[in-house]
Amino acid sequence: MRQARRVATLIVGAFLSGGGTAAADELITAAREHFAPIPSIVPAVKGNAVTRERVDLGRMLFFEPRLSRSGLFSCNSCHNLGLAGVDGLETSVGHGWQRGPRNAPTVLNAVFNSAQFWDGRAEDLKAQAKGPVQAGVEMASTPERVVATLKSMPEYVERFGRAFAGEADPVTFDNMAMAIEAFEATLITPAARFDQFLEGNAAVLSEEERKGLALFIDKGCAACHNGVNIGGEGYYPFGVVERPGADVLPPNDKGRFEVTRTAADDYVFRAGPLRNIALTAPYFHSGNVWDLEQAVAIMGTSQLGEELGPDEVAAITAFLHTLNGEQPRVEYPILPPSTATTPRPELTVRPPN
Repeated sequence: MRQARRVATLIVGAFLSGGGTAAADELITAAREHFAPIPSIVPAVKGNAVTRERVDLGRMLFFEPRLSRSGLFSCNSCHNLGLAGVDGLETSVGHGWQRGPRNAPTVLNAVFNSAQFWDGRAEDLKAQAKGPVQAGVEMASTPERVVATLKSMPEYVERFGRAFAGEADPVTFDNMAMAIEAFEATLITPAARFDQFLEGNAAVLSEEERKGLALFIDKGCAACHNGVNIGGEGYYPFGVVERPGADVLPPNDKGRFEVTRTAADDYVFRAGPLRNIALTAPYFHSGNVWDLEQAVAIMGTSQLGEELGPDEVAAITAFLHTLNGEQPRVEYPILPPSTATTPRPELTVRPPN
């Protein structure tokens, strides 16, 4: 593997110095050492059969605001599928108009991440689906309230019975999360121009975009942002070389340290996946950077210890635009009506116990 990476680096260097069709073909070879295209079919999910019944139920639950205590917020509120799976806010607004502590990452292609959330505290999409439902600043509900809500509507009881056939009590908090996970596994964005490039179409990227890709590899960006999702796998300190200012890296957010309680994980975060990154501003876990070129420049100084030139920043940013894939087309579901036993909305924030 190390030998292959050395060869890839030499190929990238040749492209940056020479260009041309042959060098572009060699750049494809180098890129394949770091990246892989988004598959065109839904990936398998460990421990969860992605059946039509579960996907359809999960789609309803993804848009279901009554999973929240207020009856206002759904998964789609913070992961809007019309906005590339984000909400376009620095940090999300939740129950009682409270502001969350971190920027909402996109749900698109999240199935390819090794773990979920900026700090990786959820091992998979099922575990992730449970978090916001119970978080006081997000949906502020409880497993008991969610189950009572779902069991109060006959259509949900019927759909859970079909999706989890054979179970004595299919309407459970765990099964809610499994259904949402099955739906979210379908939210992939294949056929980006970069994927077409990886598959051998050198002409699909412009000269500047190819230069940006070559710089992305040569400067070391691909060391953290690699794989299918071009990130979303390893954990790295934010500020390997130079820690950003408090406007980008809030001093009270210790990152993965809050999960592991290990000093080495102080200010460590999961490498953000870069698929569709041009569509998901603002950037970083703080959400304080709205311009993609500015984000690239910050990563250069903070992570690489290098002040990238304006032409380099522009080229890398042009490459990042090639990561926009085909957005999933999702039909908005018709949800069942509430009944007399459906818990009523509670709009106010409850005082802490």
